[in-house]
Amino acid sequence: MKLNRRHFAGGLTATALAGFAAHGVMAGKNRAAMHPGFGPLKRDPDGLIDLPKDFSYRVISRFRDRMSDGLRVPDRADGMGCFAMPDGRIALVRNHELKISDYDDGPFGRRVAQRARVYDRTKDGKAVVGGTTTLMLNADTLDVEREHLSLVGTIRNCAGGTTPWGSWLSCEEDVTRAGRHVGRDHGWVFEVPAAHEGLVDPVPLKAMGRFNHEAAAVDPHTGIVYQTEDRGDSLFYRFIPDVPGKLAEGGKLQALAFADSKADNDSRNWTEEKFRPGSWRFVRWIDMDDVESPKDDLRMRGAEAGAVLFARGEGIIHGDGEFYFCCTNGGAEKEGQIMRYRPSRFEGQADERSAPGLLQLFFESTDRRQFSYGDNLTVAPNGHLIVCEDQYRPVVDNHLRGVTARGEAYDLARIRVQTEPAGACFAPDGKTMFVNLYSPTMTLAISGPWDRQFS
Repeated sequence: MKLNRRHFAGGLTATALAGFAAHGVMAGKNRAAMHPGFGPLKRDPDGLIDLPKDFSYRVISRFRDRMSDGLRVPDRADGMGCFAMPDGRIALVRNHELKISDYDDGPFGRRVAQRARVYDRTKDGKAVVGGTTTLMLNADTLDVEREHLSLVGTIRNCAGGTTPWGSWLSCEEDVTRAGRHVGRDHGWVFEVPAAHEGLVDPVPLKAMGRFNHEAAAVDPHTGIVYQTEDRGDSLFYRFIPDVPGKLAEGGKLQALAFADSKADNDSRNWTEEKFRPGSWRFVRWIDMDDVESPKDDLRMRGAEAGAVLFARGEGIIHGDGEFYFCCTNGGAEKEGQIMRYRPSRFEGQADERSAPGLLQLFFESTDRRQFSYGDNLTVAPNGHLIVCEDQYRPVVDNHLRGVTARGEAYDLARIRVQTEPAGACFAPDGKTMFVNLYSPTMTLAISGPWDRQFS
């Protein structure tokens, strides 16, 4: 079967998907079984990133580079989105996962920021330095024409997601309360229009919930936003906006549960296989209340009501009619899982119960050499998932992993420095993948035969 975005990300009946998925767990059942992918990795003479033959990279932005606004490129680059601009240029909006204590690694250096559009400051008047930077690139040369700070005053902006209307949803992976250290509550999603020059007005989208956010993805057909949560007992959420495309106007937050109320609600498979790789389950959605959650108990209340538990929800990506999201340390070996969610054709509507959405455990790693601690992810032009690893070991050996439509993992790149890859996303023409090296911040543009098909 020829692989493309439609085969990988939708366009099949539920029956066909079930058969397709049965093949998709082959790699997970064979210890360290690997697909050859694009072939062996070639050692990088510069000691940064090993890639297959016919692939190359260039560094387009680095920690402490001077930006167009006179500030410095911050450290800890994480999630990132790519946008086609009306004038033909490319915009990248890049998260920086900086904590309250990371001021010197932020955009201001040792200077105290005197800027109005700062969401929050510490008690000594310093801006909280988490946020986003925006890069505007020439689409032909990939030269950076402008680079500036676009959101600041937030904490640990980990991942997020692009919207169909041209903005980046930047998510705080932090639930610090206003008090001794800072003046405002954290744990929100903020929207950053890709075309905006300068700092955006930092408006927390409180109706989307206050929790340890990781990533978000929007269904372009419905405007519903799906959100992951980075906790060992996390939930999977959807936000149904009152007005699609205008998230600040409010909406309804819900958590995913299995339709069979008697089914075990634990998808993590830590102690026993409760959710079989390749299997599908019908789902229902539970309304969440008190979503600003001052006690940080949203996930506990959801689980008590029957919501499914996930092992640290991470990056999420929309394909063609369905979504894929990583669970960092799911599975018996705790090396990671990839879930697939297929919305109902009546998603978010009254008739949804007559044709409920489906959740599948698409991939579960059985060996760290195969796949370890998947984080951010994207879909390549050839229809494969590209997953960024983020291992938690004294000495890490992080890779970019490809995952085929049959659920077989392969090595796409090996990071030669002690950091994680993050924020993988593709240029509109599909010829270049952008990816961050977390710390010290480096943003890479990787060129290669991304549309090459192989079985």
